[in-house]
Amino acid sequence: MSNVETSQVEAIRSMTNKQMVEAILSLTDRVTKLEEQLKPKSTDTKEMTDDDARSILFGELKDTKHKDAASKLSLTYGQVYSCRLGFTFKAIHKEMKEKGIANPWMK
Repeated sequence: MSNVETSQVEAIRSMTNKQMVEAILSLTDRVTKLEEQLKPKSTDTKEMTDDDARSILFGELKDTKHKDAASKLSLTYGQVYSCRLGFTFKAIHKEMKEKGIANPWMK
């Protein structure tokens, strides 16, 4: 054991029960705050619907950036990205093609 580790162990051994409880409560508070920082910022997302897909593909949000469209509909960036690039909502893409609407997001 190094000198630093030895001195830390000695310091802990000399702590009173009250000091240990205070240290544990302080550490618990710190861990809780750190865990809060790690949580995703956007936890209020929902499952994307066909109407959402229509809106972001050829509706009022068709010219909006992925991030902004996602925010307005309480979706994730990935949901909007996947839809616009044709990975999801293939029926809506087929509907667009049948109506002669080009998808500007796909090259």
